[in-house]
Amino acid sequence: MTNREKLLQLEQRMNQQVLGQESVVKMLIVALLCDGHVLLEGLPGLAKTRAVRELARHVEGEFRRIQFTPDLLPSDITGSEIYQQNATREEDQFRFRPGPVFGNIILADEINRASARVQSALLEAMEERHVTVAGKTWPLPGVFMVLATQNPVDQEGTWPLPEAQLDRFLMKVLVDYPSGENEQKVMQMVRAEQQQKYLAQSSEPAVEPETLMLSQQDIATCWQEISAIHVAPTIENYIVNLVNMTRHPQKVSDTLAGYIGIGVSPRGTLALDRCGRALAWLEGRDAVLPEDIQRVAPPVLRHRLMLSYQASADNRSADDIIRMLLDAVVA
Repeated sequence: MTNREKLLQLEQRMNQQVLGQESVVKMLIVALLCDGHVLLEGLPGLAKTRAVRELARHVEGEFRRIQFTPDLLPSDITGSEIYQQNATREEDQFRFRPGPVFGNIILADEINRASARVQSALLEAMEERHVTVAGKTWPLPGVFMVLATQNPVDQEGTWPLPEAQLDRFLMKVLVDYPSGENEQKVMQMVRAEQQQKYLAQSSEPAVEPETLMLSQQDIATCWQEISAIHVAPTIENYIVNLVNMTRHPQKVSDTLAGYIGIGVSPRGTLALDRCGRALAWLEGRDAVLPEDIQRVAPPVLRHRLMLSYQASADNRSADDIIRMLLDAVVA
Protein backbone atom coordinates (compact mmCIF):
# COMPACT_ATOMS: atom_id res chain seq x y z
CA MET A 1 0.00 0.00 0.00
CA THR A 2 1.41 3.37 -1.03
CA ASN A 3 1.54 6.31 1.33
CA ARG A 4 -1.17 8.08 -0.63
CA GLU A 5 -3.45 5.05 -0.33
CA LYS A 6 -2.79 5.01 3.42
CA LEU A 7 -3.83 8.67 3.70
CA LEU A 8 -6.98 8.07 1.68
CA GLN A 9 -7.83 5.11 3.88
CA LEU A 10 -7.17 7.27 6.95
CA GLU A 11 -9.60 9.86 5.60
CA GLN A 12 -12.22 7.18 5.02
CA ARG A 13 -11.84 5.77 8.55
CA MET A 14 -11.98 9.21 10.14
CA ASN A 15 -15.17 10.01 8.25
CA GLN A 16 -16.70 6.83 9.68
CA GLN A 17 -15.96 8.02 13.22
CA VAL A 18 -16.49 11.79 12.78
CA LEU A 19 -19.81 11.86 10.95
CA GLY A 20 -20.88 14.85 8.90
CA GLN A 21 -17.54 16.66 9.10
CA GLU A 22 -15.93 15.61 5.83
CA SER A 23 -14.39 19.02 5.10
CA VAL A 24 -12.90 19.17 8.61
CA VAL A 25 -11.34 15.74 8.18
CA LYS A 26 -9.96 16.67 4.76
CA MET A 27 -8.30 19.83 6.08
CA LEU A 28 -6.80 18.03 9.09
CA ILE A 29 -5.14 15.55 6.75
CA VAL A 30 -3.94 18.33 4.45
CA ALA A 31 -2.43 20.13 7.47
CA LEU A 32 -0.66 16.92 8.53
CA LEU A 33 0.77 16.63 5.02
CA CYS A 34 1.93 20.26 5.22
CA ASP A 35 3.62 19.85 8.62
CA GLY A 36 1.40 22.66 9.92
CA HIS A 37 -0.81 23.54 12.88
CA VAL A 38 -4.59 23.92 12.92
CA LEU A 39 -7.01 26.08 14.90
CA LEU A 40 -10.40 24.37 15.21
CA GLU A 41 -13.27 26.71 16.04
CA GLY A 42 -16.74 25.52 16.88
CA LEU A 43 -19.35 25.22 19.59
CA PRO A 44 -18.95 22.55 22.30
CA GLY A 45 -20.03 19.04 21.35
CA LEU A 46 -19.32 19.23 17.62
CA ALA A 47 -16.64 16.47 17.67
CA LYS A 48 -13.55 18.71 17.57
CA THR A 49 -11.76 16.64 20.19
CA ARG A 50 -13.01 13.40 18.67
CA ALA A 51 -11.59 14.36 15.27
CA VAL A 52 -8.18 15.13 16.79
CA ARG A 53 -8.15 11.91 18.78
CA GLU A 54 -9.11 9.89 15.73
CA LEU A 55 -6.27 11.43 13.73
CA ALA A 56 -3.79 10.78 16.54
CA ARG A 57 -4.98 7.17 16.87
CA HIS A 58 -3.65 6.45 13.38
CA VAL A 59 -0.34 8.33 13.68
CA GLU A 60 2.62 6.61 15.28
CA GLY A 61 3.89 8.63 18.23
CA GLU A 62 2.78 10.40 21.39
CA PHE A 63 -0.62 12.07 21.66
CA ARG A 64 -0.84 14.73 24.37
CA ARG A 65 -3.83 16.73 25.50
CA ILE A 66 -3.39 20.07 27.29
CA GLN A 67 -6.51 21.52 28.90
CA PHE A 68 -6.00 25.28 28.90
CA THR A 69 -7.27 27.11 31.99
CA PRO A 70 -6.64 30.61 33.40
CA ASP A 71 -4.29 29.26 36.11
CA LEU A 72 -2.07 27.37 33.66
CA LEU A 73 1.64 28.32 33.73
CA PRO A 74 4.15 28.24 30.85
CA SER A 75 6.14 25.54 32.66
CA ASP A 76 3.01 23.37 32.73
CA ILE A 77 3.37 23.17 28.94
CA THR A 78 7.10 23.33 28.29
CA GLY A 79 8.34 21.46 31.35
CA SER A 80 10.76 22.58 34.05
CA GLU A 81 14.00 21.70 35.78
CA ILE A 82 13.70 19.47 38.84
CA TYR A 83 16.22 19.61 41.67
CA GLN A 84 17.96 16.30 42.32
CA GLN A 85 18.78 16.23 46.02
CA ASN A 86 21.02 13.15 45.86
CA ALA A 87 23.05 14.22 42.82
CA THR A 88 26.79 13.91 43.39
CA ARG A 89 27.91 16.27 40.63
CA GLU A 90 26.91 19.91 40.47
CA GLU A 91 25.87 19.68 36.81
CA ASP A 92 23.47 16.86 37.69
CA GLN A 93 21.65 18.75 40.44
CA PHE A 94 18.97 19.95 38.04
CA ARG A 95 17.29 17.61 35.59
CA PHE A 96 14.89 18.77 32.88
CA ARG A 97 11.49 17.14 32.99
CA PRO A 98 9.74 17.60 29.60
CA GLY A 99 6.21 18.96 29.57
CA PRO A 100 3.25 17.73 27.54
CA VAL A 101 4.31 19.78 24.51
CA PHE A 102 6.97 17.12 23.86
CA GLY A 103 4.65 14.96 21.82
CA ASN A 104 3.75 14.41 18.21
CA ILE A 105 0.05 15.29 18.09
CA ILE A 106 -0.82 18.00 20.64
CA LEU A 107 -4.44 18.86 21.44
CA ALA A 108 -4.52 22.37 22.92
CA ASP A 109 -8.08 22.36 24.22
CA GLU A 110 -9.77 25.77 24.69
CA ILE A 111 -6.53 27.56 23.91
CA ASN A 112 -7.99 31.03 24.43
CA ARG A 113 -8.71 30.30 28.10
CA ALA A 114 -5.01 30.54 28.98
CA SER A 115 -3.12 33.78 29.63
CA ALA A 116 -0.88 35.50 27.10
CA ARG A 117 2.23 34.15 28.89
CA VAL A 118 1.12 30.57 28.30
CA GLN A 119 0.13 31.29 24.72
CA SER A 120 3.57 32.80 24.04
CA ALA A 121 5.25 29.64 25.38
CA LEU A 122 3.24 27.56 22.95
CA LEU A 123 4.00 30.06 20.18
CA GLU A 124 7.74 29.43 20.43
CA ALA A 125 7.19 25.70 20.28
CA MET A 126 4.92 26.01 17.23
CA GLU A 127 7.17 28.34 15.27
CA GLU A 128 10.70 27.41 16.32
CA ARG A 129 10.07 23.70 16.96
CA HIS A 130 12.03 23.88 20.21
CA VAL A 131 11.56 24.90 23.84
CA THR A 132 13.92 27.06 25.91
CA VAL A 133 14.04 26.40 29.66
CA ALA A 134 16.66 27.90 32.01
CA GLY A 135 18.78 29.03 29.08
CA LYS A 136 18.86 25.59 27.43
CA THR A 137 17.15 24.70 24.18
CA TRP A 138 15.36 21.38 23.81
CA PRO A 139 14.27 20.28 20.31
CA LEU A 140 10.77 18.96 19.70
CA PRO A 141 10.00 15.78 17.71
CA GLY A 142 10.22 15.82 13.91
CA VAL A 143 6.48 15.14 13.56
CA PHE A 144 4.95 17.89 15.68
CA MET A 145 1.43 19.15 15.10
CA VAL A 146 -0.62 21.42 17.36
CA LEU A 147 -4.39 21.23 17.00
CA ALA A 148 -5.96 23.94 19.10
CA THR A 149 -9.68 24.34 19.78
CA GLN A 150 -11.68 27.36 20.84
CA ASN A 151 -15.32 28.27 21.41
CA PRO A 152 -16.41 31.26 19.26
CA VAL A 153 -19.33 32.24 21.53
CA ASP A 154 -18.30 32.08 25.19
CA GLN A 155 -15.72 34.85 25.57
CA GLU A 156 -15.98 35.41 29.34
CA GLY A 157 -12.66 34.76 31.05
CA THR A 158 -10.72 34.32 27.82
CA TRP A 159 -7.66 35.91 26.25
CA PRO A 160 -8.15 36.26 22.48
CA LEU A 161 -5.20 34.99 20.50
CA PRO A 162 -3.08 37.87 19.13
CA GLU A 163 -2.71 38.21 15.37
CA ALA A 164 0.95 37.12 15.54
CA GLN A 165 -0.04 33.77 17.02
CA LEU A 166 -3.04 33.31 14.75
CA ASP A 167 -0.70 33.72 11.79
CA ARG A 168 1.35 30.76 13.03
CA PHE A 169 -1.58 28.43 12.44
CA LEU A 170 -1.53 27.03 8.93
CA MET A 171 -5.34 26.82 8.90
CA LYS A 172 -8.37 27.89 10.83
CA VAL A 173 -11.05 25.25 10.36
CA LEU A 174 -14.67 25.97 11.28
CA VAL A 175 -16.69 23.08 12.72
CA ASP A 176 -20.43 23.42 12.12
CA TYR A 177 -23.52 21.45 13.11
CA PRO A 178 -24.02 18.11 11.33
CA SER A 179 -27.12 17.48 9.26
CA GLY A 180 -30.14 15.81 10.84
CA GLU A 181 -29.38 12.53 9.08
CA ASN A 182 -25.79 12.52 10.32
CA GLU A 183 -26.86 13.47 13.83
CA GLN A 184 -29.11 10.42 13.92
CA LYS A 185 -26.17 8.28 12.83
CA VAL A 186 -24.07 9.86 15.60
CA MET A 187 -26.64 8.69 18.18
CA GLN A 188 -26.57 5.17 16.78
CA MET A 189 -22.77 5.08 16.66
CA VAL A 190 -22.29 6.35 20.23
CA ARG A 191 -24.95 3.92 21.50
CA ALA A 192 -23.09 1.03 19.85
CA GLU A 193 -19.79 2.22 21.35
CA GLN A 194 -21.34 2.31 24.82
CA GLN A 195 -22.70 -1.22 24.41
CA GLN A 196 -19.30 -2.48 23.31
CA LYS A 197 -17.63 -0.73 26.25
CA TYR A 198 -19.99 -2.23 28.83
CA LEU A 199 -19.74 -5.66 27.20
CA ALA A 200 -15.94 -5.50 27.42
CA GLN A 201 -16.17 -4.67 31.12
CA SER A 202 -18.48 -7.59 31.89
CA SER A 203 -16.84 -10.27 29.71
CA GLU A 204 -13.89 -10.96 27.47
CA PRO A 205 -13.18 -7.94 25.23
CA ALA A 206 -13.88 -8.40 21.53
CA VAL A 207 -11.00 -8.47 19.10
CA GLU A 208 -10.71 -5.04 17.53
CA PRO A 209 -10.01 -4.72 13.81
CA GLU A 210 -6.47 -3.91 12.78
CA THR A 211 -5.71 -0.22 13.14
CA LEU A 212 -4.19 1.64 10.22
CA MET A 213 -0.97 3.20 11.51
CA LEU A 214 1.09 5.89 9.80
CA SER A 215 4.71 5.80 10.89
CA GLN A 216 6.74 8.97 11.22
CA GLN A 217 8.86 7.73 8.32
CA ASP A 218 5.70 7.44 6.19
CA ILE A 219 4.80 11.04 7.00
CA ALA A 220 8.32 12.27 6.23
CA THR A 221 8.17 10.46 2.88
CA CYS A 222 4.86 12.18 2.13
CA TRP A 223 6.43 15.56 2.88
CA GLN A 224 9.24 14.78 0.44
CA GLU A 225 6.85 13.72 -2.31
CA ILE A 226 4.65 16.79 -1.81
CA SER A 227 7.66 19.10 -2.05
CA ALA A 228 8.16 17.81 -5.60
CA ILE A 229 4.62 18.66 -6.77
CA HIS A 230 4.82 21.10 -9.67
CA VAL A 231 3.45 24.62 -9.30
CA ALA A 232 3.21 26.37 -12.67
CA PRO A 233 4.08 30.08 -12.92
CA THR A 234 0.44 30.84 -13.72
CA ILE A 235 -0.60 29.23 -10.43
CA GLU A 236 2.11 31.16 -8.58
CA ASN A 237 0.80 34.39 -10.11
CA TYR A 238 -2.73 33.42 -9.10
CA ILE A 239 -1.67 32.89 -5.47
CA VAL A 240 0.26 36.16 -5.37
CA ASN A 241 -2.57 38.12 -6.99
CA LEU A 242 -5.10 36.64 -4.58
CA VAL A 243 -3.04 37.66 -1.55
CA ASN A 244 -2.12 41.02 -3.05
CA MET A 245 -5.79 41.91 -3.49
CA THR A 246 -6.26 41.59 0.27
CA ARG A 247 -3.70 44.37 0.67
CA HIS A 248 -5.09 46.53 -2.13
CA PRO A 249 -8.82 45.71 -2.13
CA GLN A 250 -9.65 49.04 -3.76
CA LYS A 251 -8.47 47.47 -7.02
CA VAL A 252 -11.45 45.14 -6.77
CA SER A 253 -14.17 47.44 -5.50
CA ASP A 254 -14.83 50.19 -2.99
CA THR A 255 -17.13 47.82 -1.12
CA LEU A 256 -14.36 45.30 -0.59
CA ALA A 257 -11.95 48.06 0.38
CA GLY A 258 -14.37 49.09 3.10
CA TYR A 259 -14.47 45.55 4.51
CA ILE A 260 -10.73 44.76 4.78
CA GLY A 261 -8.67 46.49 7.43
CA ILE A 262 -5.32 44.71 7.03
CA GLY A 263 -4.40 42.21 4.33
CA VAL A 264 -2.68 38.84 4.42
CA SER A 265 1.04 38.49 5.19
CA PRO A 266 3.54 36.56 3.01
CA ARG A 267 3.07 33.65 5.41
CA GLY A 268 -0.41 33.33 3.91
CA THR A 269 1.11 33.12 0.43
CA LEU A 270 3.39 30.30 1.53
CA ALA A 271 0.49 28.52 3.23
CA LEU A 272 -1.62 28.60 0.06
CA ASP A 273 1.29 27.12 -1.88
CA ARG A 274 1.91 24.33 0.66
CA CYS A 275 -1.75 23.42 1.08
CA GLY A 276 -2.36 23.50 -2.66
CA ARG A 277 0.50 21.08 -3.27
CA ALA A 278 -0.67 18.77 -0.47
CA LEU A 279 -4.22 18.69 -1.82
CA ALA A 280 -3.00 18.00 -5.35
CA TRP A 281 -0.85 15.11 -4.06
CA LEU A 282 -3.76 13.72 -2.08
CA GLU A 283 -5.94 13.86 -5.19
CA GLY A 284 -3.31 11.89 -7.14
CA ARG A 285 -2.02 14.71 -9.35
CA ASP A 286 1.54 15.88 -9.92
CA ALA A 287 0.65 19.56 -10.44
CA VAL A 288 -1.47 22.14 -8.65
CA LEU A 289 -4.70 23.38 -10.26
CA PRO A 290 -6.53 26.65 -9.53
CA GLU A 291 -9.30 24.58 -7.94
CA ASP A 292 -6.83 23.36 -5.31
CA ILE A 293 -6.04 26.93 -4.28
CA GLN A 294 -9.72 27.84 -4.21
CA ARG A 295 -10.56 24.88 -1.94
CA VAL A 296 -7.87 25.66 0.62
CA ALA A 297 -8.25 29.46 0.49
CA PRO A 298 -11.00 29.78 3.18
CA PRO A 299 -9.22 27.85 5.97
CA VAL A 300 -5.85 29.37 5.06
CA LEU A 301 -6.97 33.00 4.84
CA ARG A 302 -9.93 33.43 7.19
CA HIS A 303 -7.81 33.99 10.32
CA ARG A 304 -5.25 36.15 8.51
CA LEU A 305 -7.70 38.77 7.30
CA MET A 306 -8.42 41.66 9.66
CA LEU A 307 -11.87 42.96 8.86
CA SER A 308 -13.07 46.50 9.42
CA TYR A 309 -15.95 47.71 11.54
CA GLN A 310 -17.96 48.17 8.34
CA ALA A 311 -17.77 44.43 7.65
CA SER A 312 -19.11 43.71 11.12
CA ALA A 313 -21.87 46.30 10.68
CA ASP A 314 -22.90 44.70 7.38
CA ASN A 315 -22.74 41.21 8.95
CA ARG A 316 -19.96 40.10 6.61
CA SER A 317 -17.71 37.24 7.70
CA ALA A 318 -14.16 36.50 6.58
CA ASP A 319 -15.51 33.70 4.38
CA ASP A 320 -17.80 36.19 2.63
CA ILE A 321 -14.78 38.39 1.87
CA ILE A 322 -12.78 35.42 0.60
CA ARG A 323 -15.61 34.45 -1.74
CA MET A 324 -15.62 37.99 -3.11
CA LEU A 325 -11.88 37.77 -3.69
CA LEU A 326 -12.11 34.40 -5.42
CA ASP A 327 -14.82 35.74 -7.70
CA ALA A 328 -12.80 38.83 -8.54
CA VAL A 329 -9.34 37.33 -9.14
CA VAL A 330 -9.07 35.36 -12.37
CA ALA A 331 -7.00 32.16 -12.25
